[in-house]
This record gives sequence, C-alpha cells and structure tokens, in this order.
Amino acid sequence: MKNSIKKQLLALLFIVAYSSSINAQDLLDKLNNELTNKPLYEIATFKTTRIGLGHSIETRKKGALEISLYNRYWNIPNFAGQRFLADVVSTRYGLDYAFSDNFTFGLGYTNHDKITDGFLKYKLFKQRKNSKKMPFSITLVQALSHRKLENANGNIYQQTSSSTDKYAFTSQVLIGKKINTELSLQVAPTFIHREENPLTNDPNNQFAVAFGGRHKIGNHAAIVSEYFYVTNPLKSVQTYNAFMVGVNWELSHLLLQFQITNARNFAEDTFITQTRNNFNAKDGNFHFGFNATWVLQTKKNKLK
Repeated sequence: MKNSIKKQLLALLFIVAYSSSINAQDLLDKLNNELTNKPLYEIATFKTTRIGLGHSIETRKKGALEISLYNRYWNIPNFAGQRFLADVVSTRYGLDYAFSDNFTFGLGYTNHDKITDGFLKYKLFKQRKNSKKMPFSITLVQALSHRKLENANGNIYQQTSSSTDKYAFTSQVLIGKKINTELSLQVAPTFIHREENPLTNDPNNQFAVAFGGRHKIGNHAAIVSEYFYVTNPLKSVQTYNAFMVGVNWELSHLLLQFQITNARNFAEDTFITQTRNNFNAKDGNFHFGFNATWVLQTKKNKLK
C-alpha cells in the first residue's frame, strides 16, 4: 500500500515538473520572439543637444528642462583699455523644454548682439542597431532670430522701421550616424532666409552645409569639431566659414564645453553666414568658448 502511494506521488511530481518546464520554455520562446521583432535603437550618438556651435540630432527625454549659459571671449586688436579675461565677453542665456522624447522647443537671448532666438526641433527617424532599414538618425530644426538693427553686422539688414526686416529664419536637416561606441558623425544641409536689402547685392537666401563629429576619449569626455561651408556668401562684407574644435566634459546633469572658434555669434543664421574672422591666431581671430548646460527632469518616468 505504501509503495503504491509513493509511486503515485512520484508520478504526480514528474507530471508537474514536466508541465512547468514546458510552460517555462513556451514563455521563454515568446519573450525571445518579442525581443527579436522589436527594433533596437542607437542611443547617445552625441549625448548633447548641441555639438558645440550648432544643433546635434539629439533631443531630450519628455519633461526635461535644459538651462544653458554660452560664453564667447575675444580680444580687440590694439585695444587701449584693460579688462579681466578678455576685451569682449558675449553671453547667450538659453532655456529648452522637451514636450516629448522627440520634440523640443527652445529660446535664447544674447546680450552682446541683442539677438533673441528660438527654435523647434523634432527627431524624425532614429538609427537602428544592426539593421540596414534605418542606418542613421534624422532630426529637423526650424530656428528664427530677431535683432536690433543698430547691432546688425555691417549693412546686411535693411535700415527701416519694419519689424519683418529684423528677422532671419534657418531650416536644417540634421543627418547623424553613430559609427561605433567612440565615433559619431553628422552632416546638416542648411537654408537661411532674411528680408532682401535693396541697398546691397547680398543674397537674401543662403545655403550651407554643416559637418560635425564627436570622438570619445574617456568615460565622460569627448573631442568635438564643426565646420560650416556656405555656398553663396555675402558680397557686401568679407566673411569666412565658421569652424570650431573643443572638448565636451560630462558631470552627471551638468555638461561643460570648452571651444576654440572663429565665430563670435550664437544664432544660427548669424554665425553660419556672418563670421567676419578667419580661423587663425592673428589679430584676435581666435575666440575662446565656454558653455555650461544643466538638465533638470520635471516629470518622473512611469514604469510600464
């Protein structure tokens, strides 16, 4: 009798164990199928929303508030006065907010140029991992800037009281690719429009191509560089293509950027098409840039 009960218990345990292994295998197969079918995307292509001068393909997570302080320092040739650090300091105060993971709105003001700027930024496509379907990321940027005419470079802007003559619009398509864990590259076709000035022969529509790159040199540091080639430069004043090389240093929610550039301005339409200095060490043409960006998360991410 006892042997019979033992045999029945052993048979029951065997059946339960066998059923559990089958169910576990079925669950594992379902999870594998879901992970296989779900696309995986590259992250942290540039890690920052700006490479240095211009935008990168990156957007912040929903609810992220980005507070930025961009500074540019340069000296004036044969300047008679004495000033701390540099003869001229230009600062842009910026505030960006991510309404979604893919959509960001930003505003900024530059004290030296008296330029107010803003932008809309939308990530259209994300680069997929180990896939040829989407080998790069694409982000769209629409920016505008408004300036006081007395602070405009040269006579590029028409000297009228019309408010429309004070605006400029910049449209960009940012195309970026994470080559590997250390190297990322970006190219950005750019279109810039401003009101036509009948007093000059300057084009009111200009085209440019921006090239940018990031090379990781440590867990929290990277070398970055940008170059902006303008296809139809201004004719009334001598301008040069903007160039920048620098180091980005990440400290938790704080990002520090150190740059050397020939561009003095911050608004896209201005530094891309109106840089008046070549990139060299003569006559104060080297400009030192220091940017500080804080990222605050205003919304808590919910577990799904």
